[in-house]
Amino acid sequence: MARVPYVAEDQLPADLRPLYQKFAHDYGSFGNQAGVIGHSPVVFRHLYGLTAAMREDGALPPRLVEIAVVTTSAVNACKYCVGHHGPVLESMGLPAATVDRILEPDVPGLDEVERLVRDYARLVTERPGRIRDQVFDALRRHFTDRQLVELTVRIGLCGLFNRLNDALQVEFEGHPTPASE
Repeated sequence: MARVPYVAEDQLPADLRPLYQKFAHDYGSFGNQAGVIGHSPVVFRHLYGLTAAMREDGALPPRLVEIAVVTTSAVNACKYCVGHHGPVLESMGLPAATVDRILEPDVPGLDEVERLVRDYARLVTERPGRIRDQVFDALRRHFTDRQLVELTVRIGLCGLFNRLNDALQVEFEGHPTPASE
């Protein structure tokens, strides 16, 4: 059981219910997380609103976003997020073995750009203030400034969600139907 009770959709302010619908049903089954975040309408509105806006109008390919999210969640050992996003990444064509071993340096199944995203997600999560310029030189060969900003924000938001889920012991709902990012 989570450390705070879950807020039901009908207990949320009416303007937040469409966001609840997106995260509890449309994007996958994040209902328990939405129920916890529902205690703070301002957090709900802005965290989920930002995440939804980047999904709908973001500059990054969904598969790269999911690689960053699964990597960040694996580094942080967030079972909730790995449990949700791992199957999504598999539905995008990555073998389960690749998803399960995503932190291994020589994991098969990732191309050059995907490895770069994986490695960047790990660096941002583990030591953001000590990333070498060479990493950004490599990233700039494949990504625009907008994409670099969005990728870094996605990694940071994922870390925030990882910590929220773990600290408040948000329970995994089970295996969701994969919904692409």
